[in-house]
Order: sequence, then structure tokens, then C-alpha cells
Amino acid sequence: MPNTSAPSTITDPSAAARHAEGVSNDEFRAALSRLASGVVLVTAQEPPLDPDDPSAPAGEDVGMTATAFMSVSLDPPLVLVSLRNGSRMDDLLDEQPLWSVSVLSESQRHIAGRFAMKGRVSDRLLFADIPYLRGEHSGAPLVGGALATLECRTEQRVPAGDHTLVIGRVLTARMPSAEGGPLTYFRGRYRQLG
Repeated sequence: MPNTSAPSTITDPSAAARHAEGVSNDEFRAALSRLASGVVLVTAQEPPLDPDDPSAPAGEDVGMTATAFMSVSLDPPLVLVSLRNGSRMDDLLDEQPLWSVSVLSESQRHIAGRFAMKGRVSDRLLFADIPYLRGEHSGAPLVGGALATLECRTEQRVPAGDHTLVIGRVLTARMPSAEGGPLTYFRGRYRQLG
């Protein structure tokens, strides 16, 4: 009969960092890094400081690189992006329902890297030399040369652990560039197909 009163010893040094379910943060990251993801730039425009004053300047453009982006439904057309709780984009999309997505091409790695930096400079400077058009519905930047662009309106926000899943109805979908392949993210690096 086993002695149930003996103190347990930890034989696996990573066991202390494990969640109750048994997987550690490092194991989870390593496993999911093997899933190739497309890379998009999510953008939105902050509302004006005084929405009642038509002459008030528009708010600043905000952008964020995302790899956790997917199609949800064809009818109605819905997409989902996962945002870290408390991030600038999460806070903005909590008050601004209109946003855009640019599906980045393999030649736009520099854009993905720029908007993924931690401790970065203001978004106004990040957009300075990037060609873009403003979305007719969202007013948000749509990156020139992107493989596809979408304008969205938030339908639902779903809390999910340390992230929020933002589900958006697609208002416009365009394919401005037929050139090049998609930018992908695999094993912690931006990559090209082939």
C-alpha cells in the first residue's frame, strides 16, 4: 500500500512553472510556434477628442501586427483577431468599433516588424513612410501593396484568458495587389512560402 503521507518531491524542474493542466508556458509557446500563421496589420483611428465638434482633428492612427487572425463565418462575413488584454489596440477597439486589416505580402516584412516592436515610437511616426489609403467606412489606414484589405465593425468581444477575441463583421474586402506571396510567421520568425 503506498504511503500517502510522504511529502512529494518535484523530479521535473519545469513542473513548478506548469499550469494545473500540466503544460508550461514555454511548452505551449514551443508547440504553437510550429503552426504557420499569416501576418496582418490591424489598424484603427482613435476617435476625435471632441466628437461633437466637426472641426476637431481626428485622433491618431494606431497599428498592430497580428498573427492570431482568422475567418469565422461566410454568412455573415466575420473575422476574428486576438488582442492582448490592456494593449493599446485592445483599449482602442473597446471604444472604437471600426477597424481595418491589411494582409501583408512577403515584401512587407519591414512593416510587420515595425508594428510588432516593444517600446516603440509613436504610431504617427510608424506610418510616416508607409503608403496607405484610408478606408471609406473605418477611416483606418489600409496598407498599399497588401495582398488583401478588410474593413470591419466589431460585433462581439470575448474575454479569453490574457487576451480578448474581437469578432468583426467585414464591411469591405478588396485585393489591391496580386503580386507576391503571403508573409508568414513560423517558429518565431517571419518567413516566405517556398
